[in-house]
Amino acid sequence: MGKTILQAANINKYFNDPVRVQVLNEVSFSVNQGDFVSVTGKSGCGKSTLLYILSTMDTDFEGDLAIDDETTRDKPESELARIRNEKIGFVFQFHYLLNEFTVLKNVMLPGLKLHKFSEQEVEHRAMERLKTLGIESLAHKRANQLSGGEKQRVAIARALINDPLIIMGDEPTGNLDKKNSDIVFEHFKLLAEEFQQTLLIVTHDEEFAKNTHRVIEMEDGRILKRG
Repeated sequence: MGKTILQAANINKYFNDPVRVQVLNEVSFSVNQGDFVSVTGKSGCGKSTLLYILSTMDTDFEGDLAIDDETTRDKPESELARIRNEKIGFVFQFHYLLNEFTVLKNVMLPGLKLHKFSEQEVEHRAMERLKTLGIESLAHKRANQLSGGEKQRVAIARALINDPLIIMGDEPTGNLDKKNSDIVFEHFKLLAEEFQQTLLIVTHDEEFAKNTHRVIEMEDGRILKRG
């Protein structure tokens, strides 16, 4: 068992519009290095709300969240932004690529924002990530020239640019056909099994989920099964 990368303890979340409703109820689990974990459940079960908390974007919750043994509770936004930039990579249902930039520049952007490496080094690292995903030939194409499946692989490369401890995905295959969903899954599996990359993926796709290392199943804001 690898090092614990993420630890959620007794997380409760309420919405107050217009009445107080509990949307997460005593959610606790941990994710270790190299884990490929999927979070499943019907729409409205709380899984996307949970991901928003785990990604440090939502701080209005009860309980505790630690990433890399560092609690995120009561930290100022500047510290949370540092944790997000250094330790978390994001892959969403929509790729959010900038059409006016090349693939290479899109992948480089989070690396340039981190100010940890020179622009030349960030470019080298971006090309290495594109090679890992088998799409280095797309480097100098503009994002609007790509297919949906290619765009999502570019989004994965972008998520990897800062060597995050964990990649969090919100329905990353939700807009893809089966062929491209399978390709994206295989890339995630490769990252976990060959590169010890930790992955936490929210998905409706039962086929995708059942092939991950662990399935966390949610219902009505609670965890039914931790896999």
